[in-house]
Parts: sequence; C-alpha cells; structure tokens
Amino acid sequence: MALSLGLAQIEVEGAEPATNRQRAVEAVRSAADRGVDLVALPEIFTVGYFAFDSYAEYAEPLNGETVTRLQSVAEECDIAVLAGSIVEDLAASTDAGSETPATEGYANASVFIDDEGHRHAVYRKQHLFGYDSAEQELLTPGESLPTVDFGGFTIGMTTCYDLRFPELYRRLVEKGASLVLVPSAWPYPRVEHWRLLPQARAVENLCYVATINGAGSFDDATLLGRSTVYDPWGTTVAGLGEEPGLVTARIDPQEVERRRGAFPALEDRRL
Repeated sequence: MALSLGLAQIEVEGAEPATNRQRAVEAVRSAADRGVDLVALPEIFTVGYFAFDSYAEYAEPLNGETVTRLQSVAEECDIAVLAGSIVEDLAASTDAGSETPATEGYANASVFIDDEGHRHAVYRKQHLFGYDSAEQELLTPGESLPTVDFGGFTIGMTTCYDLRFPELYRRLVEKGASLVLVPSAWPYPRVEHWRLLPQARAVENLCYVATINGAGSFDDATLLGRSTVYDPWGTTVAGLGEEPGLVTARIDPQEVERRRGAFPALEDRRL
C-alpha cells in the first residue's frame, strides 16, 4: 500500500521561534487536509540554521513546546510528523526518555512522531558543518542511527551535511531502511550539490530519499528550497522550486523490493 508523503518547505525566519513554530503547525494541518500520511519539516525550522547566536537562547528539550505541540497536532490530525529539526538542550532533555544521551550541551535533533502523537525516535545530526559555520563549535554530534517502521517503510533519518557521507546511508540500509528523510537548511550557491548528492544516495542504496529544505534569507545566506522526493532509481518523483510550499508524493514500499530484486547491486558488495 502506497504512503502519501509530504515535504513542508516552510519559510524560516532567524530567531523567530514562535512565528516559525506556527508555520510548522499550519503546514502539518495543511498536509493532513490533503490526505498526507507523513509530513516532514526542515532543519532547525524553529530558529533558523544560520541564527547561530540564538541557539543557546532558544534551545529546548524533547518535551519542550515545539515537540509537544507537534505531538498534539499529529494526534489531532491523524498524521505522522518528522519534526526535523530543533536545537535540543541535552541537559534539559534528561527526563524526556531513554533516547536522550547523558550529556550536556546542544544537538541538532530530528524527532519522529507517529499519527497518534507518540514520539518514536530521535536522530541527532552526526556530521556537523565546519566550513564557514559555527555548528561544530556550538553543537554536540549524535552517535545513534535509529529507524522507524511506518506505512510499510523502514524509515531512516539524516540531516543536511550528512548527505556528503555515503557510509552513513549504507549503515541505514544495513538496518533495513527503504526511505530516508533528510531535513536540511541548504543555501545558495550549491544548487548542483543539492540535486546530485541525494540522487546518488538513492541510486547507490536503491531506496527512496526525500530532502526537506527551508525557504528564506538570513544575514549571509539564502536557503534554496527545492525539496524533492527521489525514487530507488534516482528519478525525481515530486519537487518544489525555491518558494515556500508543500510537495506531496505517493511512494510504494514494494517499489524498493522490486528495484532491489531486479538490480541486486547491494548483494555484489565486497566488504
């Protein structure tokens, strides 16, 4: 049975968590109205990836306002949500479940919420951007690589810069992943990289890859949008331009099995 997937390419304003949170909630409601089963949000949609000076001020735990509100909306609208991602206050998250590491600091955390409002998995970005970015200085990299079974898929999560590290995606495939969601804050001018990398990850792993980017400008960066769903053959199923919007696609878990059966490249690896 096909899954209706939505990518919410919302406008993200720097250091405006209340505004951005409301846009996320409205996007989830809009996706539910369109019959979407699972909707995903962009990277650090709460304060904006490039608002580095605001990370500490607006960091929140897993049981903070953003995740809690999205859990309520997910349950109300009968839709699963990838709240991807927020700046997580690790110390404040210690009472939020066993998936929280025993540490302090901040993480770039994506949270999978099912259609009953239950939190199932947290992925903390493992590869932190160092080039002309404060992310490595401000955040703690994650170490776990969870998957979630939903809608016939085994779903993996990565984040933005992770796209440049194919070994991470191979590990997900070894854990059974058939769909990988990639919340991102990808800026101009690297448009071709944004197209090439997720398409390559889809082709080499024979799985669906969906990239969820934001829209909007910061002091020194402009997000390029172009959220896209790629099928296991690397073909674009659906996508957007640079403006805010919601892209939807019906994707079939059996298509992954068919492609891997017809072209069993994964079986030819020499490890």
